Amino acid sequence: MSPVPLDEPQWRARRAAHERRVDDWLTPHLARRRTGEKHPVEDFLFTYYSHRPAQLRRWHPGAGVLLRGADPAELGRDYVAAGGGATLDTAAALARANAPWIRELLARTAARSAHFGCFGMHEWAMVYRQTPAEVRHNAWPLRLSPAATAEVVETTRVRCSHFDAYRFFTAPARPLNLLAPTRETQHDNEQPGCLHANMDLYKWAYKLAPVVGSELVADCFELAREIRTLDMRASPYDLAALGHPPVRVETPEGRAEYAAHQRAFAERAAPLRQRLLDAVTTLAVR
Repeated sequence: MSPVPLDEPQWRARRAAHERRVDDWLTPHLARRRTGEKHPVEDFLFTYYSHRPAQLRRWHPGAGVLLRGADPAELGRDYVAAGGGATLDTAAALARANAPWIRELLARTAARSAHFGCFGMHEWAMVYRQTPAEVRHNAWPLRLSPAATAEVVETTRVRCSHFDAYRFFTAPARPLNLLAPTRETQHDNEQPGCLHANMDLYKWAYKLAPVVGSELVADCFELAREIRTLDMRASPYDLAALGHPPVRVETPEGRAEYAAHQRAFAERAAPLRQRLLDAVTTLAVR
């Protein structure tokens, strides 16, 4: 298929808009990084995921676009000269993305029914039976005592299906989980109600970039950022001083609030997952 042409004023305007949007997220993070300040909510996506701030800021139009008047060298590797401008060498870029694995995960996750009964217990299981010095975000206090925190984990059904959350469980917490997810069973376990599965749409988007356009990567980042906020509001940490009042999942009212947020995020994640799936499916059959 012939690439869709974009005149230089069009693509430069899109690039500038993307950079302005991303700078709203990057500027506070980079300022904190310079001073050594840490933020358990706002900095998470930049420390847990491997996509660097400069990579998030860099704009790509996605596959099948001809940027008129563009120099391939200013766009990055895998861009080639074509038609008085530059376009992406999609085959070269796609070869590095592990696209078949990502495509299968997206498709199988989308095909499952969503479950909303975990109540964010994964964050509680990550501090279960730890000493204050061992707690990951120990610059911030826990809302409950260690004994009360442990009791919440022990009296609430823990059913985390996401391997990259489960692998951070403390050793005593792992036997309490109804599942034992592994990397090898990730395709069998992930489901579209899971906060972390929906947060990870950002990861799959940037791993598919530049064949996936930067606007879609930013859309996934924006959703992941909001999900992380709920994740930590429902955690055992007291982050009220940061402007994040708790969702008290240790209570029936808090669990109902959490599940309502979880459903809303699942609804927002579904079209993003489908956009990624459509893109990687279309590219795979070219």
